[in-house]
Amino acid sequence: MKKIVHKSAAPIYAAAVVWLLYGLLFPLYRVIHFVIVIAASAVVYCIAKALCPDIVEEVKVEEKPQTTGNAELDKMIADGKLAISEMKRLNESIKDETISRQIDRLEEISGKIFAQVQAEPQKLSQIRKFMSYYLPTTLKLLNAYDRMSEQGVSGENISGTMKRVEDMMDTIVQAFEKQLDSLFGAEALDISTDITVLDNMMAREGLVDDLIHRTQTAAPVQEAPQAEVKTQPNSVTINYEDELSGGITLEL
Repeated sequence: MKKIVHKSAAPIYAAAVVWLLYGLLFPLYRVIHFVIVIAASAVVYCIAKALCPDIVEEVKVEEKPQTTGNAELDKMIADGKLAISEMKRLNESIKDETISRQIDRLEEISGKIFAQVQAEPQKLSQIRKFMSYYLPTTLKLLNAYDRMSEQGVSGENISGTMKRVEDMMDTIVQAFEKQLDSLFGAEALDISTDITVLDNMMAREGLVDDLIHRTQTAAPVQEAPQAEVKTQPNSVTINYEDELSGGITLEL
C-alpha cells in the first residue's frame, strides 16, 4: 500500500483573501502595512490549516512481476502464489476445524516446496505433476467442499461428496509431505555417502574407538574344513572333518 497525501488548498485561498481585503480596506504602501498583512495572513493560514487538514489516501500498488530468467520457474512462482492465496481464502471460508487444520498444513508444505524449487531450479522436473495435477485437483476438491457446505442442506449428493473429501484429506496431506521429502532425495544420498566414506577413513586411521570396527578387525579368520584324501587300490575316501556332525565320509 502506498500513501498519497492530498494537501488542502483552503489555507492558501484564505491567506489570499486576507491580502485582497487588506488591500481594499487599508493602505498598502509602507513596510508596516506589509508586516501587518503578512502576520494576518499567516494567522488565517494556520487556522484554515487546522480546520481543513490534509487528506491521506492509501493506494494499492501492483507489484511488478519479478523474473528469474527461467520461464518455467517464473510460472511456478506465480502459480504457487495463487495457490497459497486460494488456500488462505478457502481456510477462512470453510468452518470445519479439522479441514481447516489440514489446509494449514497443505499451505505450509506447499510454501516449502515452492521455496525449495525456487532455490534449486534444477528440481523443477520433480514437481511437474504436482503442479499440473495434484495441486489444482486438491484446490478443486476444497472449492467443491466449500460450496456444498454453504448450501445448508444434507442430502445424498452433498453429504456423500463432503464425506469423501473429508476422508481424502489425510491422504492428500501425506502426499504433499512425501512430495517435499522427495526433493531432498539426492541430498540425502550424498550425505549418506559422505558419512560412510568419513566413517571408514577415520576407522582406518584409528581415529575412532568403534566396537564394530574393533570386532571386525580382531575377529579370527575361519579356515575352511580340511579334506583328507586317502588313496586305496579300488576306492577313494574323502573325509570332511566337521566339529558339529563328527564327519561325513563319501566312498567312491
